[in-house]
Amino acid sequence: MENIKTPYDSVLSIAGSDSGGCAGIQADIKSISACGAFAATVITATTAQNTSGVTDIHAIPIPHLEKQLDAVLSDIKFGAVKIGMLHSCEVIEVVQKKLGEYNSRNIVLDPVMVSTSGHKLIADDAIACLKDFLPHVDLITPNIPEAELLIDEKIDCENMEEMAKKIGEQFKVSVLLKGGHIDNNNIVMTDVFYVHETKEVNIITNPRVNTQNVHGTGCSLSSSIAAFLSLGEPMKVAIRNGCNYVNQAIIAGQHKTLGLGNGPINHFGL
Repeated sequence: MENIKTPYDSVLSIAGSDSGGCAGIQADIKSISACGAFAATVITATTAQNTSGVTDIHAIPIPHLEKQLDAVLSDIKFGAVKIGMLHSCEVIEVVQKKLGEYNSRNIVLDPVMVSTSGHKLIADDAIACLKDFLPHVDLITPNIPEAELLIDEKIDCENMEEMAKKIGEQFKVSVLLKGGHIDNNNIVMTDVFYVHETKEVNIITNPRVNTQNVHGTGCSLSSSIAAFLSLGEPMKVAIRNGCNYVNQAIIAGQHKTLGLGNGPINHFGL
């Protein structure tokens, strides 16, 4: 009998490492695994980080970053790529170059600029480079503060749809604008998905959970969406599945405790 081999549905996460395990590469691996895909990684920086904050960032040298990208992209066929922390123009340039070189697809970029604890994770001049990169990806997943940095406008619950469309048109990319930072005393959390190609607006709602254990939600959402894309789901379905997965992980972790600060979501619902 012939031995038929089935390939893994694989996702490449390009992001920073969180030594506390709540966000970054560590959250990506957990989310991708929990959603049924195989996770490979390229680390852009290491951080000295715990539940209370970031105390140091060490950038991975560009030649080593480039070798990481070549190693995995030349060997593994990825159904999707998730991008997180890109802290400098040099990092952005090499990532963009290599993803183009290997014809990467289903690229989901989480424009990580500020940590949950308020620590800045990107150089000022890198913001302009990041904006130039956005049209070369398939989906961006900014939260409200990140979206405001991208378009230099205030966003609230009244203009989320308008701003999601504005971001999508300005940067020629589909946008999932996350509404978790809007404090509207509502029991429902609303995200807006704007499809750049069709100009369609989709509203996604989930129950708002009263908990401080939300460290790493942005990383987990973008990587779970990438996981569902790698499994063959269309973008709209992958986003809804990803939003639901993260909401369930928040619910599962709301009564857990880890460290002295903002705890993580419960990726495996244990």
